Amino acid sequence: MNFKYNTVMVTGAAGFIGFHLSKRLLESGCRVAGVDIINDYYDVKYKHSRLEQLKSYPGFSFYKTDLADLKAMEKIFQEHDFDVVVNLAAQAGVRYSLVNPHAYVNSNLVGFVNILECCRHNKTKHLVFASSSSVYGANTNMPFSIHDNVDHPVSLYAASKKSNELMAHTYSHLYGLHCTGLRFFTVYGPWGRPDMALFLFTKAILNDEPIKVFNHGKMLRDFTYIDDIVEGVVRVMGRLPEPNPDWTGKNPDPGTSYAPYKIYNIGNNNPVELTDFIAAIEKALGKTAKKDLMDIQPGDVPATYADIDDLIKDVGFKPATPIETGIERFIEWYREYHNYK
Repeated sequence: MNFKYNTVMVTGAAGFIGFHLSKRLLESGCRVAGVDIINDYYDVKYKHSRLEQLKSYPGFSFYKTDLADLKAMEKIFQEHDFDVVVNLAAQAGVRYSLVNPHAYVNSNLVGFVNILECCRHNKTKHLVFASSSSVYGANTNMPFSIHDNVDHPVSLYAASKKSNELMAHTYSHLYGLHCTGLRFFTVYGPWGRPDMALFLFTKAILNDEPIKVFNHGKMLRDFTYIDDIVEGVVRVMGRLPEPNPDWTGKNPDPGTSYAPYKIYNIGNNNPVELTDFIAAIEKALGKTAKKDLMDIQPGDVPATYADIDDLIKDVGFKPATPIETGIERFIEWYREYHNYK
């Protein structure tokens, strides 16, 4: 069921995806309340630069708030009547979850149950939340389908995202809260996170430093350009998930439910080998990378590949930006932002 929305909460608004989504919504005339703790997982100058742009829009209000602070979150919900809440705030990073597991519990679990409670008590029409391709964990059946079982995560980050899906389903079942989970596949583009491969590789190559190439480059990733991610999110926001009348407990479908709950993959549906991704960066920069070939890291998966049939069927959208185009746009932004001529 499609519906119109005017007032939206975007958590993680100072983050990579949250910034781009907020900007798109503001430009379309929506009022956006952005929430972000602005933690220092990576250099906060990028977060402040993104926020500076968003604050130039009259429809934007910002709250520097921790999702784990229930009272502060309740206050924001009382000040606005949100049609849609898009939860993009999370402690990110697979490898960091091996170093600081408690950060994932506070943000991704405690913070998320606070979002659910606030949506429930304020009768929010639709909660859209970020999951991750990492939930597929030890799965090897390609492409990854939302209808496959995902009970074997290989990192705490992945487990926290799978937990979000389970928690959201519970609230859909108990309270009829419309919830849509989005499994993002390796998002990249301008204003991207500095801990992600494209950013790290570009910076190192420009500075004549070696890049770390894990699994000796034999990694497949469904690199998805930020504009495609945002388009998918916007389309999903205006579509309330409906119960699946064919759902049965005898043969439970993990991607749908008897409750108003749905999961989608948003990926490019075209996995690219890491060596080819690096080659595209080298071509766009006009420089050859010095490569340190390394073994696969704990928590990493060797391949991701999204089945997006449900996304195409339900919202009529398929990501299509080629990596060459996306990488060129990123490098153009990178050179301008960091004053590389």
